[in-house]
Amino acid sequence: MQRSQAHCTSCGRLRGIHSGTAEAPICGPCTAPDAELWRPCPTCGEAERLRSSGPCPRCTLKQRLHELLANGSGSIPPKLQALHEALASTERAATALRWLSGGIVTTVLSDLGSGRRPLTHEALDELPEGKVVEHIRSVLVASGALPKRDEQMVRLERHVKDLVTSHTTAEGRKILHRYATWHLLRRLRRRSRGKETTYYQLQVARQHLRAGVYLLDWLEGQNLTLATCRQTDLERWMTSEDARLRQEAGHFVRWALSQKITRDLSFPAERWNGPSQPMDDEARWATARRLLHDDTLKHEDRLAGLLLLLYAQWPAAISRLTVDRIEETDGAVRIRLGPVPVELPAPVAELALQQVEVRRSHAVLGRTDSPWLFPGGQPGRPISAWAMGERLRKLGIRLAEARSTALFQLATELPAAVLARTLGIDITVAVKWQRAAAGDWAAYAADVGSRGPQ
Repeated sequence: MQRSQAHCTSCGRLRGIHSGTAEAPICGPCTAPDAELWRPCPTCGEAERLRSSGPCPRCTLKQRLHELLANGSGSIPPKLQALHEALASTERAATALRWLSGGIVTTVLSDLGSGRRPLTHEALDELPEGKVVEHIRSVLVASGALPKRDEQMVRLERHVKDLVTSHTTAEGRKILHRYATWHLLRRLRRRSRGKETTYYQLQVARQHLRAGVYLLDWLEGQNLTLATCRQTDLERWMTSEDARLRQEAGHFVRWALSQKITRDLSFPAERWNGPSQPMDDEARWATARRLLHDDTLKHEDRLAGLLLLLYAQWPAAISRLTVDRIEETDGAVRIRLGPVPVELPAPVAELALQQVEVRRSHAVLGRTDSPWLFPGGQPGRPISAWAMGERLRKLGIRLAEARSTALFQLATELPAAVLARTLGIDITVAVKWQRAAAGDWAAYAADVGSRGPQ
């Protein structure tokens, strides 16, 4: 088992901890200074638990890295120096060695070191898609060997290209290209405001584009086009078994109307009339109390679950929180979910500070200077929204129901503007929840006014 590492309070070295306390950890050689158990590495001289006469895992790692990354002259290219240093200094040398033993990892790093493959994103794009290549890319980005890139946007652009070019008619390809490039992608870039696209945004854009494809395919089967389609034809599709992604198809039809591609069609938008599931506030608070007091659960899961149950945060929003969103001033701990920070109650504040302190990635680079509050398995990236959702589901939390219950309750206590600023949700969403909850804002304003200056 890979022991956690820290600086030994006896010898001062960063080593696997075998005894002591969290405040005063002690490494293996200092815990049991047995010469037969802890022998000096023949390369670096450090006392290690060697199982053979060869070098220790860290020295073995450095040798392996040099074999892979060195060019024909025996030196490591300047662009790969940062990668070499990051991997060679990782806290978990054995983990890095296992990662380097993978066939495609060995091949890619060797090709990059020798110059057979350029060190660019485009060169990595030529490799077969998969988790291993994604991880190699993330390691190169996290170490500074490659610049950052919005991977979700790249995937979406690739998906758009494949879907558009595979359509059967030239007119359909032209319309889909306009819809995807000048509406879906353009709107997504504008809303992202320079931030990386989330997986949820990627999926929404894909669904909207597929909805357009499904409708165009059906029209073609009826010897129709968007230009010749009439309201009776559209309604015939909407009530047929062939209709797929109806709501998303409505966005496509309304866009086509705005672009004058079609005329005299009506596809009304669906209005949200409040939550569709019953509110179970009692179950919500029971789960929150369990997360507050159950020390057998992982602290990061407890914190994430409480952010959902108390502050109505989706897993996608929780997963992308950064450590600078946690602020400690004058004895109070606040979190910025929106423009206005929220003060955390003591038990939640303790979990938040603990997560900032002890968070670590499960990636090959070990703990890095990642800005993410919940680091993911890939270096430099947060945990995915899907993985965060799965962890919360394993706690017995029904995500949509729990968030709706939290929003409903908060909307009965806070005005829409306050709700939007503190939770980081759109004001229109906050207004809809306010109306659904029918909160008494006059009473709220009177209560605030009676408090006087703080």
